[in-house]
Amino acid sequence: MTRVADRSPQPSDDAAEVPRDEKEPSGADTPEGSSAPRRRTAVVTLIGVAVVVLALDLITKQLVLSHMRPATPWALIPGVLYVFLIRNSGAAFSLGTTHTWIFPTITILVIAWIAWMAQRLRSVPWAIAFGLVLGGAFGNLSDRLFRAPGPMRGEVVDFLSLFSRHGAHFAVFNVADSALSCGVALAILLELLGRRRDGSRHVDPGKSERSEETVDGEARG
Repeated sequence: MTRVADRSPQPSDDAAEVPRDEKEPSGADTPEGSSAPRRRTAVVTLIGVAVVVLALDLITKQLVLSHMRPATPWALIPGVLYVFLIRNSGAAFSLGTTHTWIFPTITILVIAWIAWMAQRLRSVPWAIAFGLVLGGAFGNLSDRLFRAPGPMRGEVVDFLSLFSRHGAHFAVFNVADSALSCGVALAILLELLGRRRDGSRHVDPGKSERSEETVDGEARG
């Protein structure tokens, strides 16, 4: 009996080896793979900043209510910052005192908007800005909901006065108001710098084209 040789094609060494640079990248190397950790970091930062702001606001308000009497100012930094306890049923400069329910409604909408934006958040600076706004919003909302004269009509506790003992030069405010102002200012700055909420940067196409033309001109020269 004659043995027939196996002539089936055998894979060559070249075919078996796949170039390393031609292998498909893993999920961790792709933008999709790195998106989850970035989002997790941003969300944790947002929540952490908000919790710190809310805690500071509640603690300072309780300390002032426990140890200060209304209309009795106390110099924290003489000539610069004073503690002056008042209860505000309106917004800044006591605006809208007859429509108190409007402010908690707006605050709830702002909180809902930030929660929606957090789903696509990848930027830590934007997370800090949103955290400041969120913590400040919750701080004043807690006053509106739980302080006298009643839910949605509660008076906000303000106690910080700049350059005057009785708020003559600037509206009396609190920690929540400060956080809100800083958060909005940071958000405006990030917009001006072209920093996007997904962590990318906005590049002006016209500026990019001008840069390429300059490089080409220098290369030709």
